[in-house]
Amino acid sequence: MNSENTKLALPEWLKVIAVFDTETTGLDLQQSRIVTASLHLVDVSGNVLEGGKDWLINPGIPIPPEASRVHKVFDADVVNAQDSKSGVAEILAAIQDFFSQGIPVVAYNAPYDFTILHYEAKRHDLPPVEFGFVIDPLVIDKTVDKYRKGKRTLESVAERYNVPLENAHTAKDDAIAAGQVGLAVLRYFFAQDKPVVPFPSSLEELHEMQSKWADQIEESYSQWRKQERPDYIPQFGWPVRKL
Repeated sequence: MNSENTKLALPEWLKVIAVFDTETTGLDLQQSRIVTASLHLVDVSGNVLEGGKDWLINPGIPIPPEASRVHKVFDADVVNAQDSKSGVAEILAAIQDFFSQGIPVVAYNAPYDFTILHYEAKRHDLPPVEFGFVIDPLVIDKTVDKYRKGKRTLESVAERYNVPLENAHTAKDDAIAAGQVGLAVLRYFFAQDKPVVPFPSSLEELHEMQSKWADQIEESYSQWRKQERPDYIPQFGWPVRKL
């Protein structure tokens, strides 16, 4: 990470974060299956700590070629991989453990990963996640730097904050980059003399703020989208979509 970007001290409640990402069979939040997942711990300087894990999972269905072209995982790679139910169960348990310790989980565009995980849990008759605190750098960046031009993909925002991302669309690299981007965005937010909203005083407040911001972002997007598609239905819900 950029050395200048790590000098500004963040609150104690951000000293350790978990970072989470999945690569899946597609974009349908209810039907897509997890193929790879990564969950790691990162300190406030963006350094990866011990205690993380990566998963390679056989989703139980063919991986569409268009998905494989993105994340470079093919059917042949998962023939002998962990079965879907046990893999999903481990992911759920690992995330729940971090939440129970009060550790926030960072996911870039959190509703994508957490909604797919939610429906994977339902598919396998597993208990869903009981959420603790989530940090979504995409929602924060769109709110505190609202009028910045350009894309808001993880790659683009990583470049904006000088965060290295060499292997985009691999779960581990994306998860770690998301965490480092999240810390950078929060430092940018924290450093503002006149932020658009006051910096939160706790993880609980940050979580609640993001939930409201996510709905505001979707409402604004839907108004624009309906100009071309009057039948567009907004997708509210953060960190899990209400489908």
